[in-house]
Amino acid sequence: MLTAFARAFKTPDLRKKLLFTLGIIVIYRIGTHIPIPGVDYRAVQVCVDQANANSGIFGLVNMFSGGALLQITIFALGIMPYITASIILQLLTVVIPRLEALKKEGQAGTAKITQYTRYLTVALAILQGTGLVATARSGALFQRCQVANQIVPDQSIFTTVVMVITMTAGTATVMWLGELITDRGIGNGMSILMFISIAATFPSALWAIKEQGSLAGGWIEFGTVVAVGLVMIGLVVFVEQAQRRIPVQYAKRMIGRRSYGGTSTYIPLKVNQAGIIPVIFASSLLYIPALIAQFSGGSSDWKAWIERNLAQPSAPTHIVLYFFLIIFFAFFYVAISFNPDEVADNMKKYGGFIPGIRAGRPTAEYLSYVLNRITWPGSLYLGLIALVPTMALAGFGADQNFPFGGTSILIIVGVGLETVKQIESQLQQRNYEGFLR
Repeated sequence: MLTAFARAFKTPDLRKKLLFTLGIIVIYRIGTHIPIPGVDYRAVQVCVDQANANSGIFGLVNMFSGGALLQITIFALGIMPYITASIILQLLTVVIPRLEALKKEGQAGTAKITQYTRYLTVALAILQGTGLVATARSGALFQRCQVANQIVPDQSIFTTVVMVITMTAGTATVMWLGELITDRGIGNGMSILMFISIAATFPSALWAIKEQGSLAGGWIEFGTVVAVGLVMIGLVVFVEQAQRRIPVQYAKRMIGRRSYGGTSTYIPLKVNQAGIIPVIFASSLLYIPALIAQFSGGSSDWKAWIERNLAQPSAPTHIVLYFFLIIFFAFFYVAISFNPDEVADNMKKYGGFIPGIRAGRPTAEYLSYVLNRITWPGSLYLGLIALVPTMALAGFGADQNFPFGGTSILIIVGVGLETVKQIESQLQQRNYEGFLR
């Protein structure tokens, strides 16, 4: 990885792209520290120091915003509205025929779907910004903080509207910065911003573990967490790179005096075909009851049960539901994102076949069979990785501060591997030595 970056900086055009990307990252990180109008920054800092930034119902969004959510800055919502909008559009593509037709139109259709994603991102940013402002005004954003009610001193309608507009504009700016990295930088702009947001929380989380530790001044806990993190990174890299390659043979065809086809290739089916989506779906679904319980007034049996069993990540009910929801959404997402019938039809159209399997319906059934078998270990792997912060480090009392678990480690490794692959592919295009040399 370091070799690829070193070679990239020696190439003039790639060096410009890398420096441009670094410049955008600096602008993004500056924006995560600029508070929005109408917020008492001192009161926010007092509450943040008392609260656990990685726990609670806002933990996922706070992680994707690089800690900017609880700071209530202009980039408080981060990239989360865009991620949600992209997932919604991807799911609707399977349901709505118009979107499915646009997807098949190639670059023009993809541009149209991207435009719809931007509109939906702005709408979701308005919705989430309104919810965040309402939560901050009521003092529910930091429930155990004594000055939580002083975070928004002026609770007039005008101030509320300005705060929501500011956060919505911040989300649109983040989306624009990501697209700039994609167009003029090294690519994968949204993923890189997500990577930076999560990586920015690592130093503080690791230092918090050291400060909270009791063995040898906390260094034993610190070293244990780092060692477990390195082992997890190796495991995630191994599983993310693992794939089942299904061989495909294309028959040779004679057109005039020329022959076409007769080549061999393969269909790569990843063990973790669903990626990070099942973890995000499961986390979001479990946050809904906790949100309802938090905003409901009074005290009741059902509210106490939700706060005791679903709102607490260490509760057995939460752990079991979280694990099985990840497995369910892994199969669900793979089913809607990979269509064996469509792949089999395309292979048959171009004269391709799997050795030993008849073309057409038998090929689709075989692909579906293989996909279901490799999805099982992939879904179990996602569930176990997501539960590492709760189960592996509960003895150290740092389960919520563990930075190498669940969603964060999957995104860090996945985006890192994809970025290195893109840089290496661009290097190969510029330094290719052909037969003439």
